[in-house]
Amino acid sequence: MLGLDTHVQFVKGIGPNIANSLAAKEISTVEDLLYHLPFRYEDRLHPMPLSELKPGEMASVIGEVRGTVLLRTRSMPIFEMTVGQGISSLKCMWFHGTYLKDKFQTGQMLAVYGKVEPSRSGRGFKMIQPQVEVLPAGDDESELLEVGRIVPVYESLGGNKLTSRWLRRIVYNLLQELEGHVPETLPKALIERLALPCREEALRSVHFPPAGTPMTQLQASATAAHRRLIFEELFYLELGLELKRRRFKERAGIGFETSEKVREAIREILPFHPTTAQKNALGEIVADMRRPSPMRRLLQGDVGSGKTIVALQAMLVAIENGYQAALMAPTEILATQHYLAAKKLLERSSKRYRIVLLTGSLDEAVKKLNRSRIFQGEADVVIGTHALIEEKVEFDKLGLIVVDEQHRFGVLQRFRLMKKPSDAEPDVLVMTATPIPRTLALSLYGDLDLSVLDELPPGRTPIVTRQVSDERADEVWKFVREQIGRGHQAYVVYPVIEGAKDDQPELDFAPPEAEPEPMKKSGKKAKTQSLFEKPSLKAATDMYEALRAGSLAGLRLGLLHGRLDSDEKEVVMRRFQRGEIDVLIATTVIEVGVDVPNATVMVIEHAERFGLAQMHQLRGRVGRGAAKSYCILMTGGKVSEGAEERLAAMVRTQNGFELAELDLQLRGPGEFFGTRQAGLPDFRVANLVRDRALLELAKKESARFVENPDTEGTETEKKIVRVRLREAWQRRYGLVEAG
Repeated sequence: MLGLDTHVQFVKGIGPNIANSLAAKEISTVEDLLYHLPFRYEDRLHPMPLSELKPGEMASVIGEVRGTVLLRTRSMPIFEMTVGQGISSLKCMWFHGTYLKDKFQTGQMLAVYGKVEPSRSGRGFKMIQPQVEVLPAGDDESELLEVGRIVPVYESLGGNKLTSRWLRRIVYNLLQELEGHVPETLPKALIERLALPCREEALRSVHFPPAGTPMTQLQASATAAHRRLIFEELFYLELGLELKRRRFKERAGIGFETSEKVREAIREILPFHPTTAQKNALGEIVADMRRPSPMRRLLQGDVGSGKTIVALQAMLVAIENGYQAALMAPTEILATQHYLAAKKLLERSSKRYRIVLLTGSLDEAVKKLNRSRIFQGEADVVIGTHALIEEKVEFDKLGLIVVDEQHRFGVLQRFRLMKKPSDAEPDVLVMTATPIPRTLALSLYGDLDLSVLDELPPGRTPIVTRQVSDERADEVWKFVREQIGRGHQAYVVYPVIEGAKDDQPELDFAPPEAEPEPMKKSGKKAKTQSLFEKPSLKAATDMYEALRAGSLAGLRLGLLHGRLDSDEKEVVMRRFQRGEIDVLIATTVIEVGVDVPNATVMVIEHAERFGLAQMHQLRGRVGRGAAKSYCILMTGGKVSEGAEERLAAMVRTQNGFELAELDLQLRGPGEFFGTRQAGLPDFRVANLVRDRALLELAKKESARFVENPDTEGTETEKKIVRVRLREAWQRRYGLVEAG
């Protein structure tokens, strides 16, 4: 008999060949197939009569094929089909529809789904590019799955055979065969308390909703059955994170002392009176460091909120207790910036702290010397890139690790550095300047305690943000000249390094909707160029030359991008910091790490191509001094609706957490960081944007289960939960080590 762990090749109607195709979609078992849920539903119990169609609405229509024709137009072939009900008819049209020419026959019954639009003649309606499915003949027993009910519609699993209709038949047969044999995965007490359906009932109702299920709930994945499956997935995610956090607290760590000597060392280096948020965050961090269990804390702050100074104070606690502190940054520019900032602050102290920089591009002899100093305990503060986690790097007595911009690292890199020492585990402080919505923080960093910096240090002034078309470029460059004339400096940022020759754009966060329209609509390879259409995008190197010879002639311009070697970047950066460069032409390498209080203008060209998080980070490069600062978002060409929404949000608010929430809604969790986050779970049924309330509930219930295992489940149920957690944690989520 089939079970949920049975390989799909043994399911009737699949076999080895189809199983190989399914494996490419990460469907290997019967359970995987059952969790490939419908992405929408059609009401074929009450299909829409043609006489009741309304323009602008999405509708499902069942009718018969009355005729087809392939129209040859100058621009493209258009396949047109007439679908009829009685004396009424509906035109369905597909652009580039040659492939449909012989697919339909007069008299066939079809289900079509699409947006209703008025026909050009004004009489009747049409659908452009509707989804269509041929219905079985009336004597076919499978008609029970296709009409007269709410019908699930699935994303195709590839090829002409693995269609929605094929999936309906396979899943229906599976559920019939498994009736009464789908094991429960949640404790009975939990199911009853939350009034959730059992797992088998939920799977059955999600795939084949009973008549009367509200269509609005189905389309929003908000039925009781959907909620049950979503909660289950999030419960196991949060349970794994909760257990991981508690296991860390049971390990041997370092109980740091915070004597008057430590407090005096911290006071000596402070360049300004800390904000209340900084005091609170440091208090939470130090309280963790005092405990004998390892600290695992996320320090999250908006741009310019002063995370680095808080981290440096925590590092002093470790150093004054006789331990080493390490800071790992994702790029050499940022590591160098941290190194210079730490040196400057620590020089305020009466003590001589020993600081070492370790990056991949350093001379081999220097790297060897620095590694030796780290090993011999002759380095108090070690700052570097991923070079810190190389096997050759050994610490003498590592007490605190600070990981900056954590989302730029693979999650396991963080753990490799944490596992460097052989005795007591060091404390770990993770920092990020990318405000993370609570839902992502709960799922990505649920094993970490959270500290938030939500206020700016004194002296930071609000930044005036404006959106302008590049048709007004002359006004923008005139304004830049005025600011330079007042003794200030400016950044001008471009999405790519070079023009037509550039094959490595530095724009990390370009949103999906920026794809050229012709490519989207036709389904064919358009002749237009790719997302980064080189000739149409202004590039840093080209504009550096153009501005130097034209609009900004006579000013001192610098050029900074990712292809410069580390030494060249540092020279340019230091010259800009010293005021020897008036305008820095750059790519997004300056997104983090460059701190120039005298810079008052940030011009972002092709701002429509940038994501919210990146624009916000770039804007944070100015406004670091007392002078009024400006961010100018220049757009070129057609701006999509999504881009307009992002740009309007940038003009409206400087609250990074508000922008992060909007960014998450616009782009979804998988693309929130621009490239797929290495640690983000690959959910099967949950959606972090849609299911925030269920995530909060799952976190609460998982903590309750861990705290009260005896009252929350029987021994058998607890064993089932442990086994399920191990499977979900390791095979499905791969979030962090299952340990």
